[in-house]
Amino acid sequence: MTMAATAGGNVRRRGMTAEERKVIFASSLGTVFEWYDFYIYGTLGAFLAKYFFSNVPANVGFIFALLAFAAGFAVRPFGALIFGRLGDMIGRKYTFLITMTLMGIGTFFIGLIPGYATWGIAAPIVLIGLRLVQGLALGGEYGGAATYVAEHAPQDKRGYYTSWIQTTATLGLFMALLLILAIRTAMGEDAFGEWGWRIPFLASGLLLLISIWIRLSLNESPIFQRMKEEGKTSKRPLTESFAEWSNAKIAIFALLGATAGEAVVWYGGQFYALFFLTQTLKVPGVTAQILIVIALALGTPFFIIFGALSDKIGRKPIILAGFLLAAATYFPIFKGITHFANPKLEAALASSPVTVIADPGECSFQFKATGTEKFTTGCDIAKSALVNLSVNYANQEAPKGTPAQVKIGDTTLTATAADFAKALPAAVKGHGYPASADPNDINYVMTTVLLWILVVYVTLVYAPIAAWLVELFPSRIRYSSMSLPYHIGNGWFGGFLPATVFAIVAATGNIYSGLWYPVGVAIMSLIIGLLFLPETKDVDITKT
Repeated sequence: MTMAATAGGNVRRRGMTAEERKVIFASSLGTVFEWYDFYIYGTLGAFLAKYFFSNVPANVGFIFALLAFAAGFAVRPFGALIFGRLGDMIGRKYTFLITMTLMGIGTFFIGLIPGYATWGIAAPIVLIGLRLVQGLALGGEYGGAATYVAEHAPQDKRGYYTSWIQTTATLGLFMALLLILAIRTAMGEDAFGEWGWRIPFLASGLLLLISIWIRLSLNESPIFQRMKEEGKTSKRPLTESFAEWSNAKIAIFALLGATAGEAVVWYGGQFYALFFLTQTLKVPGVTAQILIVIALALGTPFFIIFGALSDKIGRKPIILAGFLLAAATYFPIFKGITHFANPKLEAALASSPVTVIADPGECSFQFKATGTEKFTTGCDIAKSALVNLSVNYANQEAPKGTPAQVKIGDTTLTATAADFAKALPAAVKGHGYPASADPNDINYVMTTVLLWILVVYVTLVYAPIAAWLVELFPSRIRYSSMSLPYHIGNGWFGGFLPATVFAIVAATGNIYSGLWYPVGVAIMSLIIGLLFLPETKDVDITKT
């Protein structure tokens, strides 16, 4: 495939052929479109809530829209099992043609289906069904694309070529944000809110046709084709991957020592950074999106740089360096973002301490896995309200049965009082907490620099991960074996990062304390990856 024998029997490596370059381009382009499809839902969640969950209050509708989004993350590992098995039995090419088609169809029809006012309860049911289709398809897409590219690439450039696949998630997010911003700006908010939000979903139809046309012209992976001709393909890929300890233990170590850490750094550096800007620091949404887009544009080339570097020094040191840097610097970086994006909030956090005085028995760990959980005690009401206002607080124990109170300077409010929902924001504002970030106070350059550093961390852990996973498993079960740990790591460890961070912040009272989740997982993966996962850059992946 990528070797040529000399007269003396030595093996010399050659460059990529035109067909192999086409493989890289087609696989990467198709995966960009897949991620674009997945992310426009998350970005346009507020509009979906308005049209598909209009039978409930707006805040509840948004929760249900987020629940549908989370469902897509939750089913990704099941998609990995279904399509991983197909990929190891019938081939890489046809399997990721199926996943791409399902993803594109699901997205296109989200842009077409009528809302609750027209279809009634059928509208949200169909929406959730389409989200499940998207999640299942994405669970099968990544493993197929990464395996397909790696099995075409020269051995000494596998990290470089698979790193193009790694750019696709960031480029998909970038494309989704850019298109949405352009449409909103061109149409105006009113028209976009009425019907313009459907355009990004409908545009996926054109992207799907282009992707199918390109991928249909590709040949099957030469490694899989050879296995098929020799009768060496697996008849039981899931059993071989996860029921035989020799392979199962590698999948477990790959999850805990690689993909879990990669996921929290990836979601922390891109999605949580956006959430932190908009929800915690109250930076206007469009401004925050523009800052993230700039950081992504500046950081994306490092996927290729670190992918190529992994061919020289190995996958393991680069990924572990990303875990170490994230664990060591997340707290100062996010505090720095507060300093440069909302200095008034930083000053208020330092000068106006707040205390929640409550019976510990009334205080829950507010993990909102689905977004539908109810936390109704006085303590939970007080803490949730303070978190939503980006206010740090200390916890003070009160005697059992005492109504929960919030003390702000010389002001004390009872959480169960009828006017608490209005009185708390007024008291917080009166003690210097800003309702939103002042655009004139934002240091745009330094905020972007810190966001860019977070993106660079993403490129460190993500650029070599495809090559590392591919090289850990034998060819006959590669698609199945790498897909499941990847999607458990990214779908669960990464996908539930916002809910986990919120719960930790609500429990501790510190807006930065939720960072212990990505930091803790990164440290876990650093230790397990260092001790139990091998370096693989020189592995011969043609072995079955």
